[in-house]
Amino acid sequence: MSTIINVIIGLLVFGAIIFFHELGHFLFAKLNGIYVNEFAVGMGPTLFSFRKKETKYSIRAIPMGGFCAMLGEEEDVADEHSFSTKSVWARISVVIAGPVFNFILAFVLAIVLIGLCGFDKPTITKFSDGSPAQEAGLQEGDVITRYNGHRVYNYREVLVYSQFNKTGKKVTLQVDRDGKDVTVQFKPRKTDMGYVMGIYGGSRVKGGIVDTVKYSALELRYQVKTTMLSLEYLISGKLGFQNLSGPVGIVSMMNDTINEAKESAQGDTSIAIFNVVLNMINFCILLSANLGVMNLLPLPALDGGRTLLLLIEGIFRKKLPTDKEALVNGIGLALLMGLMVIVMFQDIFKILG
Repeated sequence: MSTIINVIIGLLVFGAIIFFHELGHFLFAKLNGIYVNEFAVGMGPTLFSFRKKETKYSIRAIPMGGFCAMLGEEEDVADEHSFSTKSVWARISVVIAGPVFNFILAFVLAIVLIGLCGFDKPTITKFSDGSPAQEAGLQEGDVITRYNGHRVYNYREVLVYSQFNKTGKKVTLQVDRDGKDVTVQFKPRKTDMGYVMGIYGGSRVKGGIVDTVKYSALELRYQVKTTMLSLEYLISGKLGFQNLSGPVGIVSMMNDTINEAKESAQGDTSIAIFNVVLNMINFCILLSANLGVMNLLPLPALDGGRTLLLLIEGIFRKKLPTDKEALVNGIGLALLMGLMVIVMFQDIFKILG
């Protein structure tokens, strides 16, 4: 029973993030005087709807996502309130509003999370036995500032770079030691878990309002950077296709996260609820930032692809016919849906296997 409840929570969270994305499109369409034919929460058959002025508002049966259907979005409509008749920059603002709203949501949730439990400063707290980092001269209390030249602001960034070191290449760490810059170089130790540096850290530190806002922005930066790094490794072949997860895999991970949060409370209901809420906020930050980045990729059917076509139109001052643009986006959407189906079955096999 608890698994079913966790899955429902996961679906609602996933749906809420996509809804917020569509809300960005909706609000900027309204700001630009574009008629929205329908603004839907969820997908599938309509459960409830009402009309206010030109817009139909509906709640649909499947609690995953939603959509914002605008006049003149799929075909040219000679109307001053049509998407197709608006200026290039007005249309671009509507298209990129979705990803921007995802980044705004991630930032606001990061303020809540960091305000409640602080930020994970990249301070070394201890070493494992035989740590190559300690042997190279690092000390407890050192604050890591750069990993192989990459600026880091939280301990998870250090972990991400370390996890992507699949071949055991030498690592150069720059640390702040009592206000002095210290640089060390060493080769990670090979273990059954991969190549490790033998350091521990990431204790959360609470700060004032300025620090909370600062590290919330850095949290968004971390999520965006990690997503882009993962894409880079996926394209280069350093990560395999099996590392991709779709909605089924994400909901499954949410279920595992909720169960782990409950177990860590050791039977205390209030602590269990608090842990679940914190973990769901953290998951929402990750998913919202990921959705923002993925939608900005310059691929057909994605907001990034549509923005690219609009930028080309703005540069060359020649509009691509809406029906042809819709055809390109339709083909892209079909390919994207095909990929999602493949990933979904892969997720199901992972869960069953």
